[in-house]
Amino acid sequence: MIVTTTSGAVRGRASGGGTVFLGVPYAAAPTGRDRFTVPRPHAGWTGVRDATAPGPTAPQPARDVFGALDMAPYFGPGWRRGADHLTVDVWAPAPGHRPGHRPAPVLVFVHGGGFTAGSGGAPLYDGAAFARDGVVLVTVNYRLGVSGFLHLPDAPDNRGLLDVLAALRWVAANAAAFGGDPGAVTLAGQSAGATIVGGVLADPRSAGLVRRAVMQSGAGTFTPAQGALVAAAAGRALGVAPTAGALAGVSDEDLVAVVPRLAGLDLRTPAGPDPLGGITPLGLVLPEPPAVAVAKGAARGVDLLIGANLDEGALYLAPLGLLTATTDADVRATAARFHDRPDDVVAAYRAARPDATAARLRTAILGDALFGTPTRRMAAAHAGAGGTTFGYRFVWRSDALDGQLGASHVMELPFVFGTAGLPALHGPGALLGTTAAPAGLGVRTHAAWVRFVSTGDPGWPAQAPGRPGVQELGGAWRFVADQPLETALRP
Repeated sequence: MIVTTTSGAVRGRASGGGTVFLGVPYAAAPTGRDRFTVPRPHAGWTGVRDATAPGPTAPQPARDVFGALDMAPYFGPGWRRGADHLTVDVWAPAPGHRPGHRPAPVLVFVHGGGFTAGSGGAPLYDGAAFARDGVVLVTVNYRLGVSGFLHLPDAPDNRGLLDVLAALRWVAANAAAFGGDPGAVTLAGQSAGATIVGGVLADPRSAGLVRRAVMQSGAGTFTPAQGALVAAAAGRALGVAPTAGALAGVSDEDLVAVVPRLAGLDLRTPAGPDPLGGITPLGLVLPEPPAVAVAKGAARGVDLLIGANLDEGALYLAPLGLLTATTDADVRATAARFHDRPDDVVAAYRAARPDATAARLRTAILGDALFGTPTRRMAAAHAGAGGTTFGYRFVWRSDALDGQLGASHVMELPFVFGTAGLPALHGPGALLGTTAAPAGLGVRTHAAWVRFVSTGDPGWPAQAPGRPGVQELGGAWRFVADQPLETALRP
């Protein structure tokens, strides 16, 4: 199948319920000094561009394993060399999969990976199931690491986010060519991708580009002061001034290699702790969290589906063997990474979970600080500003890593995308472990996303100010009142 885009014609190949187009450029290749500038329009091409094989990915380190856990299905192929890596993959449903042959809703997905790794071509994000259900799926590759997110005085901040905005403008101009409706675009993301979605919602440049949004386990953002600390450390490690002008002459290989050397930076400032707790030194740099702008009505007209997983923090502990012998001192140290009153935090969690082991408490405190609290704050901000807001909590627990992984970070993704059958996801050291999920969990979860993308309603009640109910996605599949523990921790 050949489709003509605003940059030229592309040839795709049959895939599931439609056609997939791989590695389609939405912006010009970011090379040299342009790695640190606003994305530029692609010059286009003549003839028909082959889009039947995967294209390049953003420069990044290898991240196929994380401790004892196989994360290759999540991080994808790693760095596939090539300058033209600001691309999208598009799964277009066949006309017979679009009711009445009407234009299909469009889901634009932004991958996670700690702002330093990953790609839209990871196996987890295969779009065949969405295409079969009449949805155009677009996965986005964006600049990562130093090129995408290092705070520099002579470059625009959050260049990876600017890439996503450019991709949304490309979708607005080209969705119809793939059978999609440019007026029914949902922007979704997970982890770093969800944080970027929040930044897009708060950015006035996104007006008119997004009708609905999905935030799966979004995290906090850095202040400019914290971003400056990271930039200074990067400059010292590379032996150059931390400016775009100086970094223009540094190779992609060296920019990738410096990121691990930034681990362990103390990013606490008088304004607060490191919002990402040291799990990554790079992320969005904003003067205020996106929830502040959303609370003022920045995304009032955008329907929002937002949630997190029950055991988010386990991903950063279990694969590294950190839960096996967790002590009370470890629990307190985890709380101290995010809170000025760690003893009060631990006491509140113990009171709420009197039967929990130290390992469970450590997991809960870490997961809430990284993802649970930012998720609840964004949901409350959106609902409080009059936006239609649907909450969820993914609760099915994998038995991977001797049962320690549980409902960890990223666990919902195979069920959202309908890719839970991937062999690489199964086994004692794989994401889904060895025990099958409850019958129908994948079908119901995927269907909820399709319904939200198509209609704005995932199938459960919307939240109201002061009433943050969430749908639990698991064996019971029930709607419950959410009781955020952080309310007990406020002064």
